[in-house]
Amino acid sequence: MKYAGLTDDPVKSKQEHGDPVDWRVEKTFAAEEEARKWEKGTLALGYQGGAGETGWRYGYTYTITEGTRQ
Repeated sequence: MKYAGLTDDPVKSKQEHGDPVDWRVEKTFAAEEEARKWEKGTLALGYQGGAGETGWRYGYTYTITEGTRQ
């Protein structure tokens, strides 16, 4: 399963998720509205997302494995 989220600090978020090997910043956003639209569309494609994430400037994805945290 894939995970998608938004953050203002991709380095910190990657570490908090357990440093997934396929971690990727997919998009950089100039406006929160654009970021939330990307997130909503990505989740509609079957990605899992998390509550409590802060920020919106970067959209990222990774594969959920036993070694990662959601």
